[in-house]
Amino acid sequence: MQQKQYKPTTGKRRVTRKRRQTTRSAKWPHLKRRLHAIGFRLALLFGVSLVCYLVYVYAVAPYTSRWQALYGSETYPEGFSIRGIDISHHQGEINWELLSKAQIGNEAICFVFIKATEGKNFLDENFNDNFYQAREFGFLRGAYHYFKPNISAEAQAKYFLKQVHLEEGDLPPVLDIEETGGLPPDQLRKAALTWLNRVEKRYGVPPILYTNYKFKLDYLNTPEFKRYPYWIAHYYVRSLTYKGSWKFWQHTDCGRLPGIKEKVDLNIYNGSMYDLRRLCIGS
Repeated sequence: MQQKQYKPTTGKRRVTRKRRQTTRSAKWPHLKRRLHAIGFRLALLFGVSLVCYLVYVYAVAPYTSRWQALYGSETYPEGFSIRGIDISHHQGEINWELLSKAQIGNEAICFVFIKATEGKNFLDENFNDNFYQAREFGFLRGAYHYFKPNISAEAQAKYFLKQVHLEEGDLPPVLDIEETGGLPPDQLRKAALTWLNRVEKRYGVPPILYTNYKFKLDYLNTPEFKRYPYWIAHYYVRSLTYKGSWKFWQHTDCGRLPGIKEKVDLNIYNGSMYDLRRLCIGS
């Protein structure tokens, strides 16, 4: 029987190996490109997530209460039951009948601070009517002066006392100081104390000092101001971080109440109604 002759296949195998090697070599750059693309997408996703997180932490979270206030879902500081407001001509003509029945949170309004004067010759156009109506409708009332540091403090005190006639049972007079007028801190403190001392002599009680959190720390946090009841303006936070003592907290400027068409500042008193009445003139 004739045997078939087989040709060696060594050459073909070598060719196959070369083809396999060539195929693998061709696939590797393509795989690298895919890995790079995936890595780039993951890095991009991480970067976007990080930016979103930082925006939330530093731009959104600190003002969450502000957005809530602007859209009518204001949250009120917990643990306080004595509520009040402060008003000026910016609130327009007030319906005091409706306001007397309004509530802040679940609490009735107990006190009203009313803007009286500014500088040495400005009387709020609605002061006299607001001041009279506040008492007629049963609110504890107070009057405040907006301080202009570049005008004589003595002249401002005289003008306030000429225009405002507080009575027994009214809240102490208020000095609202929010600007430096270019004065250095020591001169600003001296001017503020001039007004405070002059007005205290008339009414026999230390006036209330109103200013915002940062202004108080920067300019009015020296020992001589500790004797004045502090009314702190600090908005859109759930709790105060101020370490000193305080009596009133203006916690938002976006309040909405029946009887007032415009937004209004909302406040709380840090104490009981008994304490608040003891703070008043002639207590």
